Order: sequence, then structure tokens, then C-alpha cells
Amino acid sequence: MIRRARRETYRRVHPGARRRRPRVALGTVLVLVLAGCGTGPSLEHRGAVTAPPGDSHRLTVGSAGFTESDVLAQLYALLLQDAGHRTKILSVTNRELYEPALENGQIDVVPEYAATFADWLNAKTHGPDAPTVGSPDLATTMTALRALAGPRGLTVLDPGRAVDQNAFAVTAAFAAEHRLKSLSDLGASGLPVRLAAGDECVVRPYCAPGLRKVYGIDVTAVDPKGVGTTPAKQAVQNGQDQMVLTTTTDATLDTFGLVLLADDKRLQNADYVVPVVNRARAGGPGVTHALARLNTVLTTADLAHLNEQVDGWRRLPEDVARAYLRAEGLLQAPSAHP
Repeated sequence: MIRRARRETYRRVHPGARRRRPRVALGTVLVLVLAGCGTGPSLEHRGAVTAPPGDSHRLTVGSAGFTESDVLAQLYALLLQDAGHRTKILSVTNRELYEPALENGQIDVVPEYAATFADWLNAKTHGPDAPTVGSPDLATTMTALRALAGPRGLTVLDPGRAVDQNAFAVTAAFAAEHRLKSLSDLGASGLPVRLAAGDECVVRPYCAPGLRKVYGIDVTAVDPKGVGTTPAKQAVQNGQDQMVLTTTTDATLDTFGLVLLADDKRLQNADYVVPVVNRARAGGPGVTHALARLNTVLTTADLAHLNEQVDGWRRLPEDVARAYLRAEGLLQAPSAHP
């Protein structure tokens, strides 16, 4: 996967998403900045690393400030409220700020992505040149992630079925003409491919180099139009490019007549959605059980559709999350009053 974990160059932004200003007061930002100065819990908080897991009544759910993270934070908050917790949501767009706040208990729960977060914590622990630990294998990735999170007083709960990882799309017409369902099919076809992506795709092993090495795809050039942006999709739609780098939860592919090709050889890492919690405040069975209920229902397709409702239909993330949970039987509809 494009290494969003190390730099914000390829920050996870869904096509058409409106970037929201962080809903954080200046004083809170300053506190978070101070919290981020260390590489782990401060001395007064180090007892939290070995403290019994907690189920605090009041919990702060963090969001990274983009559409999908906002929706996931709302889903978490509503499930926790249903389990008897009082919750508030804090939006902080920079992982360098919200992760230390999670360690220190200023944020109790945050939605994360397994492989990306594992690599980010590994770089924070062992330096920016440390080898990556994220893997296409979910079990391997989770083992590495939990080993890195535990000493920081964090607990990584079980992943569900939803995964948001880099993906490649072509037009439905192109796929039908050449009988393409997977990236392996495209490689076997020998077709030249001009790829619409971010400029880092030229060197990232999970992008152009990986497509060539793993799948034998003839990537003739990278058109630097960004990851899943409207111009990138339009370039494929009008035939200027043949393929676009996007994500598995991109809800706008149909609009452009695009379809994903299966990553059948698992070039991308296992970026499953995982809740990460402060162990001392939210690592207990109550929080764990409440959030695990989402794992039984939320799929990648569901998450894409929820993103679409916010970005395309202009619905509020809270309303979208509540309607989804009610439809899946995880929240009761309000009682009707005569």
C-alpha cells in the first residue's frame, strides 16, 4: 500500500470528500502538542500500561477528520452510548497529535487501519528507517501491531470485515473488452497501461513497481493526478489513462463507469479497520463487547456506501451512522409517542 503511515503526502481522503476543519479548541491543540512530545506515556501515566483494563463511563472517541473516520467514530460513539457510556467526539486530523493523546487518555477510542498504524508505530518506536511490519496477511499484521501498541498502554481490538486499502480500477468497458477481473488478468493481457495516481507511485513498492514485479503489468507511465481524485478518474473515463489508483471504499466508481480489479496476489497490506483504545480507560470487556458488535455486520461495501451518503448525499455522519446501526438491528429505533 502507498505508505500513508510515514508521511501525509497520500493522506487518506475519499474522492469528493469535504475536508473539515478540526473541531478542536486552541487550548486542546496545545495540550495535544505537548502530549505528543514523548515517545510513549509520560512518567505520571506509565502505570496505565500495566493497569487493569478499564470501562470508563465517560469516553472520548477520536476522529482523524476525514469522512470515513468521522463515520466510524460516530458508529463507535453510538454503540458505546447504547452500552451505557457517555461519549463525545474529538476530531484531530494529525496522527502525530491524536496518537499521543490516545496514550495519555485524552482520547479513549479511535478507528485505525491495521497495517498503516502498525508501520506508523514501528517508525515511531524504531525510527523512520525501520523496516515495515505491515503485511498482506492480517494475522501477521495484527501480531506486529499489538506488540507495538501494548507497551504504549494501547489495546488493539479485533478487526472486522471492512478493509480500506489501495486498489486499482479500470473502466467497465475496458474490463469487459479484455475480460479483466483481476490484476493478474491485466498482467497476462500484455496491455500497456498508463496509470493515474500520486507522484510517489513511481517509486512505492505497492504501486507501479509492485504492479510490474508482482503482476507483470506493463505500466508505461504514471500520470500524477492524485490518489482517487476526480481528475484521475476522469482521465481513465475518457481514455487518457487506462487505470487509476484509488481505495477499496471508494463510493464514486460507478459514477465514472469504473470497476476495481481484484488484488488476487495480495500486493496491498491488510488495512482492516480496527478500534484502538486506551487500555486503562477503555480496554475492559464492556467497551470491547460494544464495539465488537460492529464486526458482525460492517463490510467494505457497507463502508463505501456510508461514505457515499456523507460525500455524495450531503448527510451528516451521525445521521448516517445511526440509520445504519438501526437497519442492522444494533440500535433500537426511538419509541413512538402518542
